[in-house]
Amino acid sequence: SVVALAGGVGGAKLAQGLAGAVDPERLSIIVNTADDFRLWGLHISPDLDTVMYTLAGIANPVTGWGIAGDSFAALDMLGRLGEDAWFRVGDQDFATHIRRTSALQAGRSLTDITAGMSTALGIEPSILPMTDSPVSTMVEPPAGTLAFQDYFVARRQQDDVLGVTFEGIDGAALTDDVTAALSQARIIVICPSNPIVSIGPILALPGVRARLAASPAVRVAVSPIVAGKALKGPADRMLTTLGHDSSATGVAALYRDLVDLFVIDSQDAAERPAIEALGMRVHVTDTIMGGLDDRERLAREVLDVTAGVEAVRP
Repeated sequence: SVVALAGGVGGAKLAQGLAGAVDPERLSIIVNTADDFRLWGLHISPDLDTVMYTLAGIANPVTGWGIAGDSFAALDMLGRLGEDAWFRVGDQDFATHIRRTSALQAGRSLTDITAGMSTALGIEPSILPMTDSPVSTMVEPPAGTLAFQDYFVARRQQDDVLGVTFEGIDGAALTDDVTAALSQARIIVICPSNPIVSIGPILALPGVRARLAASPAVRVAVSPIVAGKALKGPADRMLTTLGHDSSATGVAALYRDLVDLFVIDSQDAAERPAIEALGMRVHVTDTIMGGLDDRERLAREVLDVTAGVEAVRP
């Protein structure tokens, strides 16, 4: 079986590619939930929704998030009524949040709710929230601590991030589904997501790093940084302000002792020796994904190259 760790648009793209490259019953996608927050009484799960909409084939192709062709009548009316409509929620997107919130209030778990909505949208792979426990990413700019969505959306990522914490992480429990997926995995793929705020919370869950370190699976990561820059989002600036190199090598260093194979873009081929010095095999290819064919091409290449790699333990 194949397990992917994902969050954000880049993670969702490779997850969609993996869904077309393997038997969907063999694919589980563990998704960051530390971005989750409440707004207008609704429980919003941005990374879960981005992965879900992408695998359902309904994601907005321009932004990568939200639903293609969605309207914003409800949001516009909220603005007219005096609400600060700073978070862009489309009308169909509202339906997702209403359904999730209602089911949570009825006592269902986020894992169960996500499975039900995925089935309703025709998604065959398992989309697994990283935990059913509440976890919140907090970022620390010079002026004081901000909730992640305030930094990411309301303030448009303009602040330098000097620290990141995950509130609730120490008490967050792995779900049975995530535990089973990790224990049964033969290949574990860390998608090209922000290593600090998308993959970071998953790795920070109690027990996850130990499970990855001890797993017999071949563990492969795809760099989200190409030629020193993030393809989308603030990962490059976050790496720099947090004291890491904004490079494929900088990301590889964060995954040291957790990854057997690191996949980098052809533009970063010169970084191969530095990454190999971290104890990883390196595969160089075109990692920039466009449409579905491109996503499946990269996914198949990532899976194919793992066949020649033996899992190496520290």
